[in-house]
Amino acid sequence: MKHSTGRLLKKKYLIPSSLALLAGLGAMPAHAAWEPTRSVEVIVPAGAGGASDQMARTIQGIVLKHKLMKQSMLVLNKGGASGAEGIMDTKASKGDAHKLMVAFSAIYTLPIAVNLPFNWKDLNPVAMIAQDEFLLWVNADTPYKTPSDYLKAVKAAAPGTFKMGGTGAKREDQIITVALEKAAGVKFTYVPYKSGGEAATQLVGKHTDSNVNNPSENIAQWRADQIRALCVFSQKRMIYKDKITKDQSWADIPTCKESGYDVEYQMLRGFFLPPGTTAEQAAFYADMLKKVTETPEWKEYLAKQALMGQYLTGADYVKFLEKDEVNHKTLMQEAGLAATKK
Repeated sequence: MKHSTGRLLKKKYLIPSSLALLAGLGAMPAHAAWEPTRSVEVIVPAGAGGASDQMARTIQGIVLKHKLMKQSMLVLNKGGASGAEGIMDTKASKGDAHKLMVAFSAIYTLPIAVNLPFNWKDLNPVAMIAQDEFLLWVNADTPYKTPSDYLKAVKAAAPGTFKMGGTGAKREDQIITVALEKAAGVKFTYVPYKSGGEAATQLVGKHTDSNVNNPSENIAQWRADQIRALCVFSQKRMIYKDKITKDQSWADIPTCKESGYDVEYQMLRGFFLPPGTTAEQAAFYADMLKKVTETPEWKEYLAKQALMGQYLTGADYVKFLEKDEVNHKTLMQEAGLAATKK
């Protein structure tokens, strides 16, 4: 949805001051465009330290710095039950336009995995601002330099010997893990954690052998040479060429497909309002988020976190959601992660 700013054309007419005032009042709209009147809660259906949390707090800082909203933003982590806590809280907050939920693939995976009484169509779509990549990571102390090195070792071991850490059960991390198992003919023990940040910590501590975290969830450990990126689950390599480690950029990481493991997955990064909110209220936040994406701070964040920037709102956003939901249903059914319908 494109927003344009109207221009008031001033004409030089001689009008008595009292008549001019009345004319001005008559030309004013019946009410000003909607905007928040109190602090806005940004609901993150995930734990602290993960990619969704980092993104929400980055946006919070950009909005404050550039004064894109008169009211403050308060980021609240509600990651209980693999994100169902935050999702259901938003669904239950009917008509509350001061509650903005961060959306990612859990809006599809949770209803499919656990028969959660929720569908993204229950909410008011605001905008999508990016898609996130996933990578296969191992501890830097291991001898594995390529996906083949690692997966051959996994295949040679007894099934379940190697542990794959991830964010939550039956979510995107486990979907990717199962797809990788099928592509490589291996079997992991999948270990779910509360957030990608926790999964990263566990990999550094060698409590797991690998994880499939987003770039932002592992970047600090990668920069510190504590972990190693083996491949990205994407159709093509990432575009960012600035060095993150002393000798590697995001663009240097090969796709998993290059090594013969044809697994692809990108994740939605978007926003929703609760049900019962208006199109005008959604438009306010969509416009604010558009302004966020145009700041140098956001562009720097995209590059550092290796996010693929993509802004969609209105019908374009809904069309993306419809297609993405179908893709997730297919992936989860093929992975055997879909719950049996009651």
